[in-house]
Amino acid sequence: MKEKLLLLIRLQECDLELVKLSAKKKVLPEQMQKLDNEFNAYQEEAGKNKIKLDELKAKHRENEQKIKRINEGIVKTKERMLEVKNNKEYQAMLKEIEMAENSKSEVETEIIALLEELDKLAALVREDEEKLGLARSKYEKERKDMEDALNSIDAEVLKLEEKKTEIQNNVPSDLLSRYEKIKKRGNGVAITSVWKAVCNGCHMNIPPQLYNELQRTSELLSCPNCNRIIYFQEIEKTA
Repeated sequence: MKEKLLLLIRLQECDLELVKLSAKKKVLPEQMQKLDNEFNAYQEEAGKNKIKLDELKAKHRENEQKIKRINEGIVKTKERMLEVKNNKEYQAMLKEIEMAENSKSEVETEIIALLEELDKLAALVREDEEKLGLARSKYEKERKDMEDALNSIDAEVLKLEEKKTEIQNNVPSDLLSRYEKIKKRGNGVAITSVWKAVCNGCHMNIPPQLYNELQRTSELLSCPNCNRIIYFQEIEKTA
């Protein structure tokens, strides 16, 4: 009977491991999706300073083009001044040049402010890129580990199924049928240990007489509370 008990314990271990693998196969894709979402969100946040930097660079180029157009306008106005016929036109052109110079000064002031901000943002972008690089390395490693784990599950399941079949072939059909019925009613657990008169399946005390018999008999006994097959296990010695 001890041999049958050991077979049932091994069968139970296979079944529990198969349940774990099934849950893992379901959870891993969800965990991978969560990992993807978290990294994408981090990447998007880390790229905000880069977007601002690009916008400021575009603004800086735009201001340089403004300066260029103003300078070209001033040159043309000065050329036209050589052709004026009266003082009124001459004064109007001087006023035009003065306004252009003032406008140019304002744009140059804005360019100086932009350059200072560009320097600060460029430093932040470099810092962001370093952090993002580290985050990407961590993300890629974690994702690969998850992918490897997911890819290995089917092979593990096949191996366990073969082991389970081998064990089942050595268990008498009536006992196997009993095991399957109890497992179905007992949330996947058909056999469990008892220590200090407590069933580890339902965590209820079993009668003292049954506990004493369990330690002596070679028969397969059941817990009166949860009906699982029980066996005596000295946890303090086996731990």
